Amino acid sequence: MAEAVETQEVKEEKKGGSNIILIVIVSLLFVLVIGGAAMAYFMLKSDSEVIDEANKATSNMQAKQINSSSSSKSQRVTNYAKIGPMYPMDQFIVNLYNEGSSRYLKTTINFELSLPELSSEMDTKKPLIRDIVIKTLSAKTYEEISTIRGKENLKDEIVSKVNQVLTDGKVNNIFFTDFVIQ
Repeated sequence: MAEAVETQEVKEEKKGGSNIILIVIVSLLFVLVIGGAAMAYFMLKSDSEVIDEANKATSNMQAKQINSSSSSKSQRVTNYAKIGPMYPMDQFIVNLYNEGSSRYLKTTINFELSLPELSSEMDTKKPLIRDIVIKTLSAKTYEEISTIRGKENLKDEIVSKVNQVLTDGKVNNIFFTDFVIQ
């Protein structure tokens, strides 16, 4: 009789031990599946998406810096009574940053120059300026530029970036003469 009680206790201990082992195995499998899925997601994600995310993070940081600076944050001159010489650019058509769907922006920009002599430097650096504008526009989402405030921030950002490469003068302002988001 004592032997029967002992064997029953041993069987119950084996059942308890096997339940713990089963729980550990299921937990490990769950962690491996989740980890594998996360790794596959990041490995299958294209390099351009990773670069776009980095550009967006940089743009957001720059926008926050622009917004957090003092009241003289805008480098643009907004004295519309005395508009300087204009430098028209060709039309820009860029894809907007958007994960789910594809949106594009078609815009035409005119630069207001501080000096008429700056026009020759703008001609010389036109490919560089177009590149700056394209990178800036394509890093934006529809939500960032669909409002008036978003367009004003975009103008500030473009003026700031273009003025960094100019030496003979500066861009006072930019004007969107065409702005279509599809």
